Amino acid sequence: MEFTSQQRAFLRSCAQTLRPVVMVGKDGESNEVVSALSQALEHHELVKVKFQSHKDETAEIAASLARRTDSSLIAVTGFTAVYYREADEKEERRFNLRTLELNW
Repeated sequence: MEFTSQQRAFLRSCAQTLRPVVMVGKDGESNEVVSALSQALEHHELVKVKFQSHKDETAEIAASLARRTDSSLIAVTGFTAVYYREADEKEERRFNLRTLELNW
């Protein structure tokens, strides 16, 4: 999914208050990390991932995780990445990217 700069900025601002839900540790991009990220995206749509190791490969692993979870990599800042995957059901969507509003 392609985003405008305004949509990216909106999602980044929404992610500022989030705590990382998934951690990438010494095993790197393991199947467990991919599964955890996919489940978190199902429940939250917008998820932060913290890199505790493999810090020199943060950008590469972050991009690979986005591909493997069929999500969009919104931003990588330091050792933290933000991912977004829109909910399948329209009623469950928390973010309206057309109007840049929260659907809470």
